Amino acid sequence: MRKLASESKPQRGMLGSGGVENLRLHFDSLQLPDRPLHHGVHRVVRETNGMIGLGDAAQGALLVQFCMDRRGLWLQVASGMRGIHVNGRPVQRMALLRAGDAVYVDGVEILVRASHQDMDAVPRAEAAPADDPRIVLRGVGGKHHGRSFTLSRPCLVGSSREAAIHIDEPGFAERHALLERRGDRVLLRGLDQATTGTRVNGQEVRDALLAAGDQVSFDTQHRFVVEVPWLQCAADAVARPGARAAAGADGPARAGSASSAKRWPWLLLAACFLALMLAALLLFGAG
Repeated sequence: MRKLASESKPQRGMLGSGGVENLRLHFDSLQLPDRPLHHGVHRVVRETNGMIGLGDAAQGALLVQFCMDRRGLWLQVASGMRGIHVNGRPVQRMALLRAGDAVYVDGVEILVRASHQDMDAVPRAEAAPADDPRIVLRGVGGKHHGRSFTLSRPCLVGSSREAAIHIDEPGFAERHALLERRGDRVLLRGLDQATTGTRVNGQEVRDALLAAGDQVSFDTQHRFVVEVPWLQCAADAVARPGARAAAGADGPARAGSASSAKRWPWLLLAACFLALMLAALLLFGAG
């Protein structure tokens, strides 16, 4: 299968990354249009003709389903399904997804992409504040998984020995890209003129202005997430009321359970009292 014509060429311009709310599914090797994701369940099935089907109208064996709710995007694996991977790691039941993740399902790669607006003005480089070491690029895939790279200073990505993020892959440029902090954002610039080999939230780019939570991948398998602690804490604070609302929906049931628990001692005492009364009646009645 060939790619769709609109997806066959990488973007060479600057990509503005203002959030990952507008997610869509991209089927990298199938002639299927991108699927915008709205709140609800999006089923992926293997149809009787062997093709991949998507949506409620598709009929066939359920493989996985993508579930969008206020907490984010979830991947749910159908019962008994094996061989489902997210970014090269096996998933047996459920996984929380973000823009830029690659989901491998029954021989098909599905990319989670984010829509972006035109890039806003790039903030100027700052001298003193840029030394804050808390803005980092954290590895979430590849050999740098689990490592964090501070962006307080310009960070070189490449195969050269001087690269802070060293990627020793055949054909990977010695100076592939440079990351620099710009305020609360991170400026990514491609240095290799031959190819890009860089994806931001699943979309191939050369240059990009990154925000907290954006996922960057180099040479497909080396994946990183931009972390800005104070922005992520603010996002968590915004998300908490929704979580409390979800918990509130269970409130009556929980209150009922608590009330029932409180009644148990009194019921037990009443039962003991009745048993004593019955024993007394039998004793005195027999006398």
